[in-house]
Amino acid sequence: MATIRLASVYKAYSAKQIVINDINLTINQGEFCVIVGPSGCGKSTLLRMIAGLEEISAGELYIDEKRMTDVPSSERGIAMVFQNYALYPHMTVEENMGFALKMARMPDEEIKVQVAAAAKSLQLEDLLTRRPAALSGGQRQRVAIGRAIVRKPGAFLFDEPLSNLDAGLRAQMRLEIGRLHREFENVATIYVTHDQVEAMTLADKIVLLNSGENVNKYGSVAQIGSPMELYEHPRNKFTASFIGSPRMNFLAAQVAEIHSDHVDVKLSDKEILSVQVDGKYLSVGENVTLGIRPEHITLTSEAGDNTLERPIHFIEQLGDATCLYLEDDLTAKLNGYHQYQRYSTVRLHIPARCCHLFDSNEQACPRLSA
Repeated sequence: MATIRLASVYKAYSAKQIVINDINLTINQGEFCVIVGPSGCGKSTLLRMIAGLEEISAGELYIDEKRMTDVPSSERGIAMVFQNYALYPHMTVEENMGFALKMARMPDEEIKVQVAAAAKSLQLEDLLTRRPAALSGGQRQRVAIGRAIVRKPGAFLFDEPLSNLDAGLRAQMRLEIGRLHREFENVATIYVTHDQVEAMTLADKIVLLNSGENVNKYGSVAQIGSPMELYEHPRNKFTASFIGSPRMNFLAAQVAEIHSDHVDVKLSDKEILSVQVDGKYLSVGENVTLGIRPEHITLTSEAGDNTLERPIHFIEQLGDATCLYLEDDLTAKLNGYHQYQRYSTVRLHIPARCCHLFDSNEQACPRLSA
């Protein structure tokens, strides 16, 4: 069972087109690692380099501490599931699932046993004689996963496997993939997606790739950590803006006072908010950005510390939640159903302990515990 390590890995098509920029990453045996980021940030390219389908421009790839940088894909002991399924249209489900084993010259009877076991695990037993054209999108995806399972690889690689499915089927397949990972608990899984819901629900470890406009940021790691680490303790504004739905609110501010247990910041309209962060690296007068997640904002009827008044521009009823879209691009997400009038003014409470503060370089100030 594989441990995968990337050491200072780069991918460049030219001096001006750097796709992957200095990636250092270890995926341990049995770990579910999700590589996430906006479209075009190099996620699939990184996965294809691990698979051996793209050359590594610089740096090294190790699988179980064996250098695999130049080793052919077929000899890396890993299996990949593609976004478009990549099934052979003229073959049956059984033939598609057993094809790699046939190419490895495994005896036919053994192939049948392994394909049958994978088909049972994926509830494909009644579909073995069908061809891909007669299958739904979810069934095709399960066949592609089954083809990977029968190889008994040291690692599974998934390249946006659910992006072609509708929302309901995506949720169902997320559960299926999570169940399979628990079943193959010693096998490392690397999963690429742009969908943060998939990342948050499936991952033991998230690798968030940046898509910064300059060459030093593009295709680089913004942050690595557990889903809740990235949600609760983003190290930079990019991570904070990407993780969470709706996205974090950002307000331009200026440092007004620095205290031992909080920092007071002044918003552009002179309102003062307290933020429970360590301000030792800040200076009075410095331009900063205050961040607050929509779900951490509450409504109050009383004026007091850390309150703002804003008119409502739009209301979104989600059944289990109500989203208020307010002046200054502020969003508040309230649990349950709430009835408000558009253009009415509400008073918001911004808890100091829930606020984030980003310095002029967009790096997060450490948050202080309550």
